[in-house]
Amino acid sequence: MSLRTTRVNELLRAEISDLILRKVKDPRVGEGLITITEVRVSPDLHHATVFVSHLGTDEEREHALTALQHAAPFLHRELVHRLKMRAIPNLTFRFDPSIERGARLSDLIRKVSNDYREQAE
Repeated sequence: MSLRTTRVNELLRAEISDLILRKVKDPRVGEGLITITEVRVSPDLHHATVFVSHLGTDEEREHALTALQHAAPFLHRELVHRLKMRAIPNLTFRFDPSIERGARLSDLIRKVSNDYREQAE
């Protein structure tokens, strides 16, 4: 990945996060906690995959992803106004289970640690 692509990824991640927080009014996006974990743009900068982590139920996650995909044209228009780039990529949203997986591992470690303390006493 080139330095330019990396910079565009980070810029898009920050701007999309801000737009979702401040401008997207769809209540389905507000269900649970949504975090933009990563953005990957194609080498030609015409397409971007936005990875989203969501803490909530599976049903809420599906609703949130649907709402984000529905808001993609609005987000694209807002990015056109905010960013000084020749081409703003089309956005596609995908679920990223990394934060959910990390929370589950943290709970398992905490449980094992508590069990170990109980056995030591």
